[in-house]
This record gives sequence, structure tokens and C-alpha cells, in this order.
Amino acid sequence: MRSTKVPPDAAVPPTVTVTTVSGRRAVGRWRAQLAGRLRDDAGMNTAEYAVGTLAAVAFAGILLKVLTSEGVQAALASVIDRALG
Repeated sequence: MRSTKVPPDAAVPPTVTVTTVSGRRAVGRWRAQLAGRLRDDAGMNTAEYAVGTLAAVAFAGILLKVLTSEGVQAALASVIDRALG
């Protein structure tokens, strides 16, 4: 890493930082509000749980149908035969 010295008379832009008390308080309030919202909405309610369960069952049914098809079974059998070979 290369560093260069800045001459004392050079125009250096000021940096922006939140160091004021009111800025820190605002950030603290924002974090507290966000934490409260995340805590209040943890988990699924009954309707969301039912939809999630239905989606999981539908996905399992599709996966079962695909894995029990002749083409996929033949491909899996050939992979296993080559591996044990």
C-alpha cells in the first residue's frame, strides 16, 4: 500500500461522520424500532403455516413423481453402476 503526504496548504474535503449526540440518539431509536419489529413478527401464523405446509407437500409430490419416472431411474441406475463398476 502506498501512502502520499498531503501538503498542509492543500484543500482536503471534510469527512462526514455522525458524532453528534442527536445523531447517535436517532440511530439508537432506529435500531430499537427495527429490533422491535423483528421480534414482533417472528414465526408464521396459522394461515402462513398452512400455505407453507401445502407448498412443501406439493413440492414433495412433484419430486416423488420425477424421481420415480423411468428416465430418472435409468439415469440413476447407470450412475450407480458406473460408480460401483
